[in-house]
Amino acid sequence: MKLLLINPRFPESFWSFKWAVDNIMPNNIRTINPPLGLATLAALTPQDWEIEIIDENIETIPLKPEADIIGICGMGVQFKRQTELLTFYKNQGYFVVAGGSYASLCPEYYETLADAVVSGEAEYIWEEFCSDFEDGKHRALYKETNEVSLEDSPTPRFDLLNINKYQAVSLQYSRGCPYRCEFCDIIVMFGRKPRIKSCEQVGRELDELRKLNVTNVFFVDDNLIGNKPQAKKLMSYLRDYQIEHDYTFLFGTEASLNLAQDDELLQLFTEANFGWVFIGIESPDEESLKETLKFQNTRSDILSSIQHVYSYGIEVLAGFIIGFDNDTVKTFDLQYNFIQNSGIQAAMIGLLTAVPKTPLYERLEKDGRLIKEASGTDNTKLGTNMIPKQMSYEEMVEGYRSLYYKLLDDKTIADRINNKMDHLKNPIFKSTYTLKDQVGAFSKFMKNSILSGGPSRVYHFLRTIPFTNPKQIPLVIQDWTVGISMKDYVERHFIKEFEENNVLAESYSESIEKSFQPYMNKGALEVSLSGVKNTAANLSISIKGLIDLDFFENVAPHLEDILQNTSSSITLNIEHFHETQRQQMNQLFKRLSRYGDRIYIAVHEKLRDKVSVDSSVFNLVLEN
Repeated sequence: MKLLLINPRFPESFWSFKWAVDNIMPNNIRTINPPLGLATLAALTPQDWEIEIIDENIETIPLKPEADIIGICGMGVQFKRQTELLTFYKNQGYFVVAGGSYASLCPEYYETLADAVVSGEAEYIWEEFCSDFEDGKHRALYKETNEVSLEDSPTPRFDLLNINKYQAVSLQYSRGCPYRCEFCDIIVMFGRKPRIKSCEQVGRELDELRKLNVTNVFFVDDNLIGNKPQAKKLMSYLRDYQIEHDYTFLFGTEASLNLAQDDELLQLFTEANFGWVFIGIESPDEESLKETLKFQNTRSDILSSIQHVYSYGIEVLAGFIIGFDNDTVKTFDLQYNFIQNSGIQAAMIGLLTAVPKTPLYERLEKDGRLIKEASGTDNTKLGTNMIPKQMSYEEMVEGYRSLYYKLLDDKTIADRINNKMDHLKNPIFKSTYTLKDQVGAFSKFMKNSILSGGPSRVYHFLRTIPFTNPKQIPLVIQDWTVGISMKDYVERHFIKEFEENNVLAESYSESIEKSFQPYMNKGALEVSLSGVKNTAANLSISIKGLIDLDFFENVAPHLEDILQNTSSSITLNIEHFHETQRQQMNQLFKRLSRYGDRIYIAVHEKLRDKVSVDSSVFNLVLEN
């Protein structure tokens, strides 16, 4: 049997750190983390099966693969692309299987999209599916309803991943969280009783990572300290493992705020070389925390807790939420002041989003406060699927937009760094790059990040340099990189002046039409501009007939202008193509690749063997 496993491309978000990947990180790195779930699934597959993993975030998908089964995973934010891929391959006659966290949460969404759906933890049901498929008697749904022991989880097939393309590699120690936050789908899927792997299992996974020269590791657990006694055992094991093998890892993870109330655990985190933790703070307003049942964050002062974590050399990333029933327009200032005072640079603020099957979703649905046509899978966009209680929807969105613009000013970025470094004197964080890559990254950082920002940014950068404590410098550089990467995302996606933006786009469109009128007159080219209120326009260019080679070179600067100077997207419809145009077409794609997230390329079915489009760079449209 030949099995192809695909991780669909993620839509860009704060979590992508696209600017940092494109402008600062070594050239081999394409994204942050690999698809751990698919590597685990591969390890559960019969040994005599041929397995290939394709991560569309770093490599293009094959349009005509040799495969008996195509399995496509997906989180909620990947659902749109997962749907496109399932539909495309199924229409080609392939047997397609849907899985991943969203199929686990909402398997009913996939009934018509896939030949089989794997819903829930895969350790037992995937092996059952594989056996049934070999016997020619597969079911439409494989749903895990029992508790899965993580001791039965195998060592992931890291060898099937292009490991050097990722900034860090993921591991998992536990599933489940003891808390009951109203908005969270984790407890819906994995329960409130954390289940763990043995330390020996983790050791075997680390053995494999050492063979691959991996040093940067992210424990993807939703709360690594959900079982504190076991977490302490793990920390001791990780410390001793690194000493025994004379091999240093830099770890990061997610943990609850009560980490700050356990000095023994904090010390063990330090000894195990955990450079950072992500903490779900959500709100500095105690009433909002009580409302969402996040009582664990009300037991001590949050700011003091964060500063205490810093004192152990551990960097803090954090999640925040706007839109609780208790929130008002005053909440934005409350969030801003807390984030500034805490020094948290990677402050991932999201609008409250009701994820299906969560208690929040059920409550808001009962109250008639759900916007059913809106997405409930992504809280990093300028919109959500719920109606706030004490402010209008428009006030919430505009306040959210303004909050990020305020936070990502060069001065406020610098102020946060200084506020943090007052408490984080001895950071564990160190670069995991080679010396050559460190030099290259620093050079790009200074050129693309600091100097490009002009004298004001240079000034604010200089006042954050810890001349008396050089150990802090790598973290300062990282914080500037994070801040500017987030700033770049906001400036491209949180646009307010859509009308002004689209007027400019229209002028570029008219210029393109004028420049290429001869092609349009003979029916070889169509150009149109479309858009709706409060969104950036889309320029559509359709190649419908024979065009000469000069077209590609001449059209490139026009397209670069509209992409550089507006927030518009571009759709290239390729309905006609001649072999002699291949080089010019590829050169055009190369020139536009830096804007790939805003470029959609649709190639006519009959031309897909001739026109190669990298779907990890561009949005490859798959409709027939």
